[in-house]
Amino acid sequence: MSLNKVMLIGNVGKEPDVRYVDNGVATASLVLATNTPGYTLPSGAKVPERTEWHNILLWRRLAEIVERYVHKGDKLYIEGQLRTRSYTDKQGKTRYITEIWAEHMEMLTPRSASAANNGAAGYPQNDGSKPQQ
Repeated sequence: MSLNKVMLIGNVGKEPDVRYVDNGVATASLVLATNTPGYTLPSGAKVPERTEWHNILLWRRLAEIVERYVHKGDKLYIEGQLRTRSYTDKQGKTRYITEIWAEHMEMLTPRSASAANNGAAGYPQNDGSKPQQ
């Protein structure tokens, strides 16, 4: 038995990038920031807050929802799987990137705050669609 599951709550770092591929299938990518609070050690040394940036990939209905309702600064709950892929950069060097393939998303920014900031009239709170491969 094995398990590959990621659960994150964080803020969208920049406007999502939405594209349509193969026969109009929507795909969206975004970066999500999660923070670990800083603290002080018993010795008095201060450990600063740490921000991690996560690459999130969403497909089909989740990508369509992201395109319509998700904007920079919005708080999201993302549940999905870790996937690592490789590519060759312009210098011919192999690079690796780890992404979260989202299977579930919930928008946690209150509707009124999101609508005021982005002109949206409201949005759905949940979509359990899974990506098809």
